[in-house]
Amino acid sequence: MVECGTADEVCETPLHPYTKALLSAVLDIHGTEKERIVLEGEVPDPVNTPFGCPFHTRCKMAKERCGKEKPELQFIEGRHAVCCHYAEGEEE
Repeated sequence: MVECGTADEVCETPLHPYTKALLSAVLDIHGTEKERIVLEGEVPDPVNTPFGCPFHTRCKMAKERCGKEKPELQFIEGRHAVCCHYAEGEEE
């Protein structure tokens, strides 16, 4: 799990880079153009996840810390929570 909250919280203000990429792939029923986030990099083995953040091998915002330290679930803005050093404001 990388992010949790109500459907409105997560869909309207995604905080984790993976959530943002997933939502960018959703078709808009109104035909509104949006920037598609294409993930690159090595897809991690789900049985043997990488050390640190399991998404760091595909994240454009990943820093050295992301490969060494797994982020904890942090509550941001009430009940909306995210597991990401970058989204927590800890990485520049």
